[in-house]
Amino acid sequence: MSDFMALVTKDDRVLVMREGRTVAVLSGAPAERVARGLSSSADDDARQLLFARATGNYKRGNER
Repeated sequence: MSDFMALVTKDDRVLVMREGRTVAVLSGAPAERVARGLSSSADDDARQLLFARATGNYKRGNER
């Protein structure tokens, strides 16, 4: 189940989307880090963790 997805734009920004809505726009070094991580991610879970770290949307322990 993939909650997050990303779109790399022509101007090297990364749009991180969740459920069809843009939740973060990354540029510069963070965008490069996410783009590099996308190409080297082993599976969908690793990509989801990468997006969560980039946007700050971690589980905080109180979700059920």
